[in-house]
Amino acid sequence: MVEWKISSGLTAYEDAVAFMEARAADIANGTADELIWLLEHPPLYTAGTSANPQDLTDPDRFPVHTSKRGGQYTYHGPGQRVAYVMLDVAKRGRDVRAFVQDLEAWVIATLAEFNVIGEIRDGRVGVWVQRPNKPLQANGETAEDKIAAIGIRLRKWVSFHGISINVEPDLEHFDGIVPCGITEHGVTSLADLGLPVTMDDLDVALKRNFEATFGA
Repeated sequence: MVEWKISSGLTAYEDAVAFMEARAADIANGTADELIWLLEHPPLYTAGTSANPQDLTDPDRFPVHTSKRGGQYTYHGPGQRVAYVMLDVAKRGRDVRAFVQDLEAWVIATLAEFNVIGEIRDGRVGVWVQRPNKPLQANGETAEDKIAAIGIRLRKWVSFHGISINVEPDLEHFDGIVPCGITEHGVTSLADLGLPVTMDDLDVALKRNFEATFGA
């Protein structure tokens, strides 16, 4: 049984991490159900385990939190749906790569409900969309922007942290970092793509496609 929790308002990052760590421990001990937690954070940057200090280009702009999740620098803030996934990966095959691929497939299927074609790229974490109305890249290929980030941590085979999808955040807030260490591509959102999607709309699609990808 996977429980779903949706928090209104803005959730402090430290509170979220403390909750996730406690819940993950309870799941590992068999005393709590798996959980998907949907929320928004106030504006902040997080530094994953592979973060390069040079990629924090404006360290005084927002609070910076060191995170134990994989990955580099990311931004969280209002208008971005964060989905923290506390799932028993041991019961789901003990295959971390397959688990991450399922997270990617979940995001891609969710975006498809809004006629957004999300794609993954070798060497680039997250989910990307092509931007044919933007100038071509230096290599002559169609420009691409990132619409969703993925970063997880496992403890005793239970995951925490998770994914974030840009619904309608202030995209200028990403300027204080090099998102995920990638300089040659930009960041987009559903609103930036011209899609008036609400958080409620996205939450319904996330739940429906989670069950299609992972099971109820």
